[in-house]
Amino acid sequence: MEILYNSTRTKGNPVKASEAILKGLSDDGGLFVPDRIPAFDKTLEELSHMSYGQVAYEVMKLYLTDFTEEELKNCIAKAYDSKFDTEVIAPLVEADGAFYLELFHGATIAFKDMALSILPHLLTTSAKKNNVKNEIVILTATSGDTGKAALAGFADVEGTRIIVFYPKNGVSPIQEKQMVTQKGDNTFVVGIHGNFDDAQTGVKQIFGDKELAAYMDEKGFQFSSANSINIGRLVPQIVYYVYSYVKLLEEGRVSDGEKINVVVPTGNFGNILAAFYAKQMGLPIDKLICASNENKVLFDFFESGTYDRNREFVLTTSPSMDILISSNLERLIYRIAGNDADKNKALMESLKDNGSYVITDEMKTQLADFYGNYASEEETAQTISKLYEKTGYLIDTHTAVAACVYEKYKKATGDNKTTVIASTASPYKFTRSVMKAVDEKYDTMGDFELVDKLSEISKVEVPKAIEEIRTAPVLHDNICDKTEMKQTVMKFLGI
Repeated sequence: MEILYNSTRTKGNPVKASEAILKGLSDDGGLFVPDRIPAFDKTLEELSHMSYGQVAYEVMKLYLTDFTEEELKNCIAKAYDSKFDTEVIAPLVEADGAFYLELFHGATIAFKDMALSILPHLLTTSAKKNNVKNEIVILTATSGDTGKAALAGFADVEGTRIIVFYPKNGVSPIQEKQMVTQKGDNTFVVGIHGNFDDAQTGVKQIFGDKELAAYMDEKGFQFSSANSINIGRLVPQIVYYVYSYVKLLEEGRVSDGEKINVVVPTGNFGNILAAFYAKQMGLPIDKLICASNENKVLFDFFESGTYDRNREFVLTTSPSMDILISSNLERLIYRIAGNDADKNKALMESLKDNGSYVITDEMKTQLADFYGNYASEEETAQTISKLYEKTGYLIDTHTAVAACVYEKYKKATGDNKTTVIASTASPYKFTRSVMKAVDEKYDTMGDFELVDKLSEISKVEVPKAIEEIRTAPVLHDNICDKTEMKQTVMKFLGI
């Protein structure tokens, strides 16, 4: 059964999966969503004996129905290879009564690698399928991790160029160093004077500029996205939730059909939406626990039914979640609005014009699968410290937000089901914040001294991604104002 993709803002004109991947964003500014959520065609028991790549194929073939078996298997084989430092790709580590799903064993030590190692292959395959002759320009805003993972994925991929915008003072020193040292003749990195929401808004405006699109086409270019607004990013993320469950099943940690809870540190809402889609497919997930940092716009939304970005933007030690406009939430809003594009569009226009929208009580009842809470900066640091002292296991700041919220959930509900916590980044990515949480004395050390100390106390080898940037030269020192993003893109493309 073919699955087609509709825009969340317009009725009609569905497109094939490859077309949705190529476009990234619909012409009307909406996001592409599948016209239905497919059910598994293999039992969980059958999936439990498969490798990560095999599970990826069984999940992704159900969504990307216009890809041949050969095309899809080829994309998967190229993605989940020696770029990952473990053959299992996404290991589960048990610590203090929860299972941490380590999603940071790829080239850039963050969960974005799980999808961004395959997206370039999905995109170039889609281009061939649709006889695209233009060069594809990947345009991306990042709050820290997507940028580097996208750059690594697309560097020197034929027929593509990639431009990444990031908030100049809104990412960790390691994240910035990873981006500005990126090699590849087709890569371009720009720090903007502004925050992540400014970068994301600027990128969306460029995507929505019809005159620019026509001019680009004339010059032999077309835009696509590597952000989680691209369905080619979201579908691969569903895979690791399925994989985590079937591995628990294989190890006898759960019985077939037994429900688990999933905790996800959440900013742009893509990662937890992938878990929601996995649940809709039939994966036995009970609660989807949405963990926010002090930018708790999602917590307030789940509490009240009002989404309101009119608030102070807080810079935290979990910068990848420093977001007030959670783009992927739109896909969920569309669904709980009964797949009504007009109703969703009105809410999104209210968000654009007034900075807020309110869902109906009927829509709110459909959010019963979700539990939202948040962790303060102090609680995040305490969570890192406590878990390390108790178990010797070190987690990064984003994972700590999730672990803290999970403790709050258990206290509030008494629910002790088997639980998977999405561990979204290596502690090496946020070394200073992690080490300071363990002991304030470490804050006096230099960035790479801290790296070595972290390795010593955690007994985990320094990842290749960190070793590579110790002495790497800065190759990108571009900075622009948030109002100059379009001109910056055109300058880089030489048009």
